Amino acid sequence: MNSKKSSQLQQQLIFVGPSALCFLVIVVVPFLLGLYYSFTDWNGVSRHAGWVGFRNYIHIFTEDPAFLNSFWFTVKFTVLGVILTNVLGFILAYVLTRSLLTRNALRTVFFVPHVIGGLLLGFIWQFIFVKGFSSVGAATGLSFFKLPWLGTEATAFWAVVIVFVWQNAGYLMVIYISSLNNVPKSLIEAAQIDGASRGQVLRKVTVPLVMPAVTVCLFLAISWSFKLFDLNLSLTKGGPFKSTESVALNIYNEAFNISRFGMGSAKAIIFFIVVALISILQVRATKRKEVEV
Repeated sequence: MNSKKSSQLQQQLIFVGPSALCFLVIVVVPFLLGLYYSFTDWNGVSRHAGWVGFRNYIHIFTEDPAFLNSFWFTVKFTVLGVILTNVLGFILAYVLTRSLLTRNALRTVFFVPHVIGGLLLGFIWQFIFVKGFSSVGAATGLSFFKLPWLGTEATAFWAVVIVFVWQNAGYLMVIYISSLNNVPKSLIEAAQIDGASRGQVLRKVTVPLVMPAVTVCLFLAISWSFKLFDLNLSLTKGGPFKSTESVALNIYNEAFNISRFGMGSAKAIIFFIVVALISILQVRATKRKEVEV
């Protein structure tokens, strides 16, 4: 009996040990170090990190309006980004599960933007907003293309939203396509025989059955939106006047540009707690609406 348990333990160490060690070194240890540094005034260079207790956290909530503004921007961006990305992704998936000759090519076209890195994508769209749109506006006279897309607070905000949705809707489309293809055809046919319209079939049959995919897509979109960084950095750099600075970019500037790693770590811990709570609540809320066939 003891030899059997020993053999099982060895197998667990062989197969699970390397992964557990990597997770410990890459995730757990840096998180604990970040938690420790959030209570210090470490500047990222000095060997000494002075203990300051909760002073960093108090400073963030009482004397750091830039962080609160960036948090408000991130919340607004997340709400719009999550809704628009999921709605567009589902519409694309719903259309591209129909019998279309070019549906495979269209699926590829809509998915490709997600493969492009955020930094490169930001620079590409920066050129489009500044040079491309102005050229189109001059040629057509349409006021939409003449807007200062990266020059004002309102237009810069929508510019970030547009690029984010364009980048990620195709990825969510793939998940929704997989879920839509698994909806039993017999249920749809039965609903149509009973006289249900296409809209009623979509609301009463299709959407409830793809709720597991909705749970996953909402979780991914919320995570992507809150962690917005590379696209934000390359497209607007948080401007104009920090009006489009995300929380992740604010933390980066605090730690690496101002060299206040202790303060940056405190902001990162607050950010982690908020995102974790929102993600848990979202998963619980959508899980309750899932149905089994």
